Amino acid sequence: MRIAKSSLVDSRRNQPYGMLAVALSFFVFAYSSKFGQISILAYYGLWFLLVLVDYRQALGRYSKYIWIFSFALFCFVSAFWSPAFGVSLRTAIQYLTHVACALIAVRTMTLQTLIKGAVLGVGLVLVYSLLFGNYLFDSMDGTFGFVGAFSSKNQLGFFASLGVFFCYTAVTVFRLRGLWLPITGVVALLSAYCLAASQSATSVITTVGVVALCIGMQGFMFFSPGHRRIFFSGGLILGVVAATAALQVGAMDAILGIFGKDSTLTGRTYLWQQGIAAAARSPYFGMGYQGFWVVGFADAERLWQDFFITGRSGFHFHNTYIETMVETGVAGTFLLVFTLLTTLVGHLRRVLTQASTPESLVLFGIMSLLLIRSFVEIDIINPYQVGSFLFYFAAGRLATGLAYAERPQPRGMMIAGQTGLQMR
Repeated sequence: MRIAKSSLVDSRRNQPYGMLAVALSFFVFAYSSKFGQISILAYYGLWFLLVLVDYRQALGRYSKYIWIFSFALFCFVSAFWSPAFGVSLRTAIQYLTHVACALIAVRTMTLQTLIKGAVLGVGLVLVYSLLFGNYLFDSMDGTFGFVGAFSSKNQLGFFASLGVFFCYTAVTVFRLRGLWLPITGVVALLSAYCLAASQSATSVITTVGVVALCIGMQGFMFFSPGHRRIFFSGGLILGVVAATAALQVGAMDAILGIFGKDSTLTGRTYLWQQGIAAAARSPYFGMGYQGFWVVGFADAERLWQDFFITGRSGFHFHNTYIETMVETGVAGTFLLVFTLLTTLVGHLRRVLTQASTPESLVLFGIMSLLLIRSFVEIDIINPYQVGSFLFYFAAGRLATGLAYAERPQPRGMMIAGQTGLQMR
């Protein structure tokens, strides 16, 4: 039986394969530590198969992606001065190829396909966690909590958070109906339950904040682009003033108290201090990508002992920028922040300046979620992570220069199916 190329690489016809690839990728991102190398090979197979089928369509012109690869390339270079050269080089290559997979997804599928695959993938991940999950001791806050099939409640919370977000955007932004309505309903309920069961303050707060942000941005879409910018600027100023006032009256402590946290964020401030001290030893170029948390390295061993991490793995500074400073210094941190802010602001600009931009609205929401989490987690700087995949997917969609061929429609209409997207 012959399979048409278009069913694999043509974004207008490959929705079944695209949904399968995204769903299985999400499962690999969640549980590759459990299923080992075979799951990673399956992940690569899903995306690099498209290169073999039609490399021109799958890869495109990589010159436009140089700024996206900048941080990953610096991580690769930094391996050559890392005290753990083998670990750093291997992980840097994995990170580079992971970025490549995200950019292949950019070239070969629509955002609607990604969202459908994400809904199915999150559902699969959460069902597996509910079936085979357990409770573990959290060394950060000293409590036992449900972590699913993960090693941390924050990982379970992150996938649950993504489930809520993607179900919301599937129904309200892309207006999926028919069979997808009950599917998103079930996954949304699963996500909400796992979000509550995980008791992850980070995930709950970011989920509520980002969904509220998207609702507000959708409200702006009823206005013309010129008025949107005015209202957004006013709302931003009011938001900053309100946040400042809330902090002055102790709102942060009250919010943390709801989740049983204190002002030290359950030990994170001490961890940040240690990270800043480590970064100060090699401030410009860092000690090398993935060069700190290495078995036998004195500082890493001490922190593992302080936080009772007997497995001596899967631990970090709980802050993307501190972690990046330690490993890649000011140079690497600048490249990462540049990519992050360029992508975030780029999609925000499209939302505020173009008549109908459902794609950029969703991608702006994803980037906002990753930005907020970046201050307490490290979702975007490791390979085979759902956060880094979505991060580079959003950056790739911005870089490809999507041309919006818009049809006349009522102002504020956000139905993605009525907006033609063509990749240049």
